[in-house]
Amino acid sequence: MRQFIRRPLMPCLLVVLILAFPRLVLAVMFFTSTYLQRAYDSLLILALGFCFLPLTTIVYAWMLNSHRPTEGVNLVFLLVAVLIDLGALGGGESHRRRQGR
Repeated sequence: MRQFIRRPLMPCLLVVLILAFPRLVLAVMFFTSTYLQRAYDSLLILALGFCFLPLTTIVYAWMLNSHRPTEGVNLVFLLVAVLIDLGALGGGESHRRRQGR
């Protein structure tokens, strides 16, 4: 008989939390580890990433800390993160414009 090994679903939950609350994840990462400090030399760049592109900031830090090149599939991950961040900003603006009529 085959035995099925059940793997925990924790990585999926982690991805959902990162996508739902990227600024909270950035704050927790900043205060509890040196993960972001290893990826970014300047606090100004990190602060701008926190304000404007939080998911992109996390993905770029992941790429640098895991020593992945910024090309190929990894570049696609980074571009998707930028599009998600910009879509989140633009979606709020279009909603405000529709409500203002």
